[in-house]
Amino acid sequence: MAITALTQQVRVLAAPGHRHDEILTPAALDFVGRLVAEFASRRRDLMKERRRQALRLASGSPLDFPMVTSAVRNDPAWRVASPVPGLTDRRVEITGPPDRRMTVNALNSGAKVWMADFEDATAPLWDNVVGGQLNLLDAIERRIDFTTQEGKEYRLGDRLATIMVRPRGWHLDEEHLAYDGCPVPAALVDFGLCFFHCAQRQIDAGYGPYFYLPKLENRYEARLWNDVFLLAQELLGIPRGTVRATVLIETITAAFEMEEILYELREHSAGLNAGRWDYLFSLIKTFGHRTDFLLPDRAKVTMTAPFMRAYTELLVRTCHRRGAHAIGGMAAQVPGKDPGANEAAFAKVRLDKEREAEDGFDGSWVAHPALVPVCRDVFDNVLGERPHQLDRTRDDVEVTPADLLSVRRISGPPTQEGVRTNISVTLRYYAAWLHGQGAVALDGLMEDAATAEIARVQIWQWLRHRVIQRETVMELLDDEIMALGAQYPWAPVKDIRALFERTAMTGELPLFFTPDAYTRHLVRRPEVQA
Repeated sequence: MAITALTQQVRVLAAPGHRHDEILTPAALDFVGRLVAEFASRRRDLMKERRRQALRLASGSPLDFPMVTSAVRNDPAWRVASPVPGLTDRRVEITGPPDRRMTVNALNSGAKVWMADFEDATAPLWDNVVGGQLNLLDAIERRIDFTTQEGKEYRLGDRLATIMVRPRGWHLDEEHLAYDGCPVPAALVDFGLCFFHCAQRQIDAGYGPYFYLPKLENRYEARLWNDVFLLAQELLGIPRGTVRATVLIETITAAFEMEEILYELREHSAGLNAGRWDYLFSLIKTFGHRTDFLLPDRAKVTMTAPFMRAYTELLVRTCHRRGAHAIGGMAAQVPGKDPGANEAAFAKVRLDKEREAEDGFDGSWVAHPALVPVCRDVFDNVLGERPHQLDRTRDDVEVTPADLLSVRRISGPPTQEGVRTNISVTLRYYAAWLHGQGAVALDGLMEDAATAEIARVQIWQWLRHRVIQRETVMELLDDEIMALGAQYPWAPVKDIRALFERTAMTGELPLFFTPDAYTRHLVRRPEVQA
């Protein structure tokens, strides 16, 4: 394993935790250090380019399919790599944080794939980050069985879902690790530790190191990931092309570069996924200053809205034209104790998955094991014994830039209930996130950071265009803060209120709530002794 020693430059700034030494080994830190040494500067430049692109679009530059890459889009010959073991049939995938209970439940759920989510579903406490890596390693080694204090047993079964890992996005840092005195890019921490400890073990088990890549905004960010994969495979002596990665198309700019993103990752590509809340969140971040992009209550912006249909149909057409899987969005419903409510929720999920399967998607996401049979049944009815429907090339689909941006057809003011719901959900999610929980059931739905992001930027957009008054928001905020304190006595309500005001009620919109909240509240470092 030819890795230049860099341990002196990669420092752990957090207090040691239970079994952390199994993950934070000198060799693993050396490996992460090699990735950081090679790619941190490029990553930094790409983040600067994100800001420049945002300013160009805010100043009126049109968003279009790039002219400079027309040859890539017009070349019918190229294809992505063929599907690999464990990712050939992906008709139902379950997502969730890599905590111990979720790891066992997801792997046993009957889903074809489990996406272990270090990003939106994980509050990045250091114990969560390292603990998630331990759980992945224990799961692959089949030593994750445990019994809770209440006596409930969790044991791995015989047929397990294929593991895919979603590292944090390029925009986030991990401040508990430092390289040359600077925080390490969180994406390289999550990917690097997982790849170092698990890649060969996954290969030995007949699968491989598989990933989901979040928040990409353009082909250059995909190219960076591809180069990370190439170096990681070279350093550990793993054959080139062993890694597979599915890209989440959850930014509006990435929607205009789907083919280019597949092309950059083609020897490592496992397809594209259609997100929802993050996509709408990106749309508001990018065009929220314009009145023709004013969205109504988020509950009214369904996947059947014309601009969302354009986005999903273009995704299926793009993927299948290039031999890549197209994976549908999340069903976030969480069953409760009311049979009638559960029946209604399951019916809603079924309709959504039927639309995706009929449109040509090869599989879809669910957030709860109880939804796996619903999703599987829908795709069974369409696929039968076939593992996918890549043969449905959807040549009938023609999508223009105007189609992807046709928000005005559903634009409108919010309702009072929509405003209150967004405030309530944001506050409750912030409370959970600051408490160390990144996935939380709210109002019958499993919510993650994407929910808080779309909810808080909608408040910001409505305030900016004065379709709601600041006084109204403040009154509702007062009410919901009181309700939050009553519901969660442990919640730091002053911090939560301040976080809401900083992220939803300022003149300039913070691009994400997570970086500032992470630095202020989740970074834990031991006191330096004099």
